[in-house]
Amino acid sequence: METLKRKAPDGPAPAGNASPLKAPRADAAEPPARTTLAAAEPIACVHDVSYPEGCDAAASASRVLAGGAEGSEPAKKFPFPLDPFQAEAIRCLDNGESVMVSAHTSAGKTVVALYAIAMSLRNQQRVIYTSPIKALSNQKYREFKEEFSDVGLMTGDVTIEPNASCLVMTTEIWRSMQYKGSEIMREVAWVIFDEVHYMRDRERGVVWEESIVMAPKNSRFVFLSATVPNAKEFADWVAKVHKQPCHIVYTDYRPTPLQHYVFPSGGDGLYLVVDEKGKFREDSFQKALNALVPASDGNKKKENGKWQKGIVAGKSSEESDIFKMVKMIIQRQYDPVILFSFSKRECEFLAMQMAKMDLNEDDEKANIETIFWSAMDLLSDDDKKLPQVSNMLPLLKRGIGVHHSGLLPILKEVIEILFQEGLIKCLFATETFSIGLNMPAKTVVFTNVRKFDGDRFRWLSSGEYIQMSGRAGRRGIDQRGICILMVDEKMEPSTAKMMLKGSADSLNSAFHLSYNMLLNQMRSEDGDPEKLLRFSFYQFQADRALPDLEKQIKELESDRNSMVIEEEESLKDYYDLLQQYKSLKKDVRDIVLSPKHVLPFLQPGRLVRILCGTDESATFSIDENVSWGIIINFEKVKSNGEDRRPEDYDYRVDVLTRCSVSKDSSGKKTMKIIPLKQRGEPVVISLPLSQIDGLSSIRMYIPKDLLPVEARENTLRKVEEVLSRFAKDGVPLLDPEEDMSTIKIFSESYQKNRSSGGLI
Repeated sequence: METLKRKAPDGPAPAGNASPLKAPRADAAEPPARTTLAAAEPIACVHDVSYPEGCDAAASASRVLAGGAEGSEPAKKFPFPLDPFQAEAIRCLDNGESVMVSAHTSAGKTVVALYAIAMSLRNQQRVIYTSPIKALSNQKYREFKEEFSDVGLMTGDVTIEPNASCLVMTTEIWRSMQYKGSEIMREVAWVIFDEVHYMRDRERGVVWEESIVMAPKNSRFVFLSATVPNAKEFADWVAKVHKQPCHIVYTDYRPTPLQHYVFPSGGDGLYLVVDEKGKFREDSFQKALNALVPASDGNKKKENGKWQKGIVAGKSSEESDIFKMVKMIIQRQYDPVILFSFSKRECEFLAMQMAKMDLNEDDEKANIETIFWSAMDLLSDDDKKLPQVSNMLPLLKRGIGVHHSGLLPILKEVIEILFQEGLIKCLFATETFSIGLNMPAKTVVFTNVRKFDGDRFRWLSSGEYIQMSGRAGRRGIDQRGICILMVDEKMEPSTAKMMLKGSADSLNSAFHLSYNMLLNQMRSEDGDPEKLLRFSFYQFQADRALPDLEKQIKELESDRNSMVIEEEESLKDYYDLLQQYKSLKKDVRDIVLSPKHVLPFLQPGRLVRILCGTDESATFSIDENVSWGIIINFEKVKSNGEDRRPEDYDYRVDVLTRCSVSKDSSGKKTMKIIPLKQRGEPVVISLPLSQIDGLSSIRMYIPKDLLPVEARENTLRKVEEVLSRFAKDGVPLLDPEEDMSTIKIFSESYQKNRSSGGLI
């Protein structure tokens, strides 16, 4: 086991680039510098306000400027000078008006929440604090309990003092209380929504909209959010729904400046790509990409992104990178460090690679063991034997932790406490750790630059990067925070610049109807589904977009009316002929694809041309007119009763083709057929005969087992090779008369179709 000791840095960084992992050399990367920062620039904030219709804006503004009741004592005094955005928000609270605070992670938004709670308790009012995750609720409960005694906790796992004046809960619990018509609802004066930008989450974001729309009429709100460019739009919506002013206090000030580095996979150094002044160094980024060591064929991740290097494939390479990274961080006193990964399995795997490291002293190990077992004593003897419990303590004693949603709640809470106390130096965590938890580190490492979002593997968005990188740099402790991006594939400088320097994601509605929502509305005494739809943020944004859309329509109509078409009559004749050709082609296809003609030719291995969906029940669409696939099998569809379809559509063909998989707003998975050359998944789909455009005379060998992705992918690549051979003259299709021996009735339509095609 390697016990790592911290060493003092060797003064300021050398003039040339130097590697933190090896001896300095000219072409390696430079380490994070340790120079003294210049005096901080003035901290600026923007204060705006949204008024509902009929509100006396001037009177409200004068009250806010006065700072509440004359001569009244502040509800809470803080032992440090307030930032301008904090002071502005507190003035709004003293005036009894709602406020939205939009600021960077770790900027100090919790100060506003603390003041709102203190003010409510002083006035003997009830206040609700909501958060998106249980871990944040647990942490805020501990924090508020130390500050105020009258605090309760309500999550799906535990309920403590449910009658307290200040209740901390998840947003889902708050929504459930609203639907049930809880007595607490009538007593609530203030509702604090922490991490309200979570409202844009596709799966859970609708919970925030429901909770805000159904909130008690006389309550006031505190919205705490990461930086969002459309905060004013959100405040306008709140003002309209609840007919009360809503202030916006916005700042993009970051208390601790950040330095952003790139670590190329297989390399041996860090490359500064964005300095603390926000300047992107493109030359340094190119050097980092040039130092990227290409993975061997055995270590490359597959095109669909399902195997990530370092989980199964390329194990030794990833171990080396992570081990070198953590070793450098500890030796240069850049700990504590959070290493973000987007997979629970990968978090645990990477943590186990640190088994040879020992980052703690003996007295720290003793403290960890005491804290760990004092918490685990709450578990039963059987639960104490669970692998995640028994395997975690040895890691924790070495100063290494793992945090993700798959852990027991008590175990996650212990890890959070140990990290706060500085007993965990290296924490492997998933993205949820970046949401609200007040656990900043000196360094943040991104183990991947791509993540799976439920549909596909994609680059991190700038908003996601801002949220997670905001954990770097402890205010009042570190001069600067350090962000390290581990890159294992080539990426364009524009992509990196968008990720590292892009603006925050807009707060857009993810509202969608569900059966559960409708049933809850019908069961609730004051439930009104139409009101919920009418006052949703989704409808508000749609209404806002109408004037711009109408303007675009008028501009397009004006362009259309001003167009001058030469030989318009000839063009009209061409259009009519084209429509006639399409109609005749459909007649031909309907005859050719009737079961009595087509069934003998639906052999496995035959190439088939797929038409854009003509079956209304099909959940497939095509980007271009046609795509290609290979027949695997066909079957007769069982259909009874009045809904029985015509005989022509009683057969479905299983075709192997390429699809992009996505989910709609309701979470239903759909597949879009795409050209074979595009990036997507090889999928066997069931298509109606009406979606077949033509049968090729070419048949290919297909493997017996198409369950493995590799087998399907290899088969489609062979299909692409065949198509490329006929790129000039087109893939030969079965001739309806000569090859398929259709009846004479068909001949007339077929000849008309040929002649129409010739005319076109």
